[in-house]
Amino acid sequence: MKPNLKACGQAMVTAMVNAVLAVALMLLVEFAISGTFQIPEPYLWAGILIWLVIFAGQFWRQRHLCKSCEPSNDSSKEAAHRTS
Repeated sequence: MKPNLKACGQAMVTAMVNAVLAVALMLLVEFAISGTFQIPEPYLWAGILIWLVIFAGQFWRQRHLCKSCEPSNDSSKEAAHRTS
């Protein structure tokens, strides 16, 4: 359970940073084109969609990395058996 929580936290931070940067870039381009600083609703939906996609990908990746770093019980038992 702990690797899932760790992976979830790391994925959430990564997704949030990327989504905020993407929305900020969209707003910057919107300001450069129109000259007004308004947040259109589609930009918010795009930010949420970006967050979801990045969160899903990062959660899967981080979970895989956390699980591969953990020593498995079977291999430690085999190593103990070999040394005795």
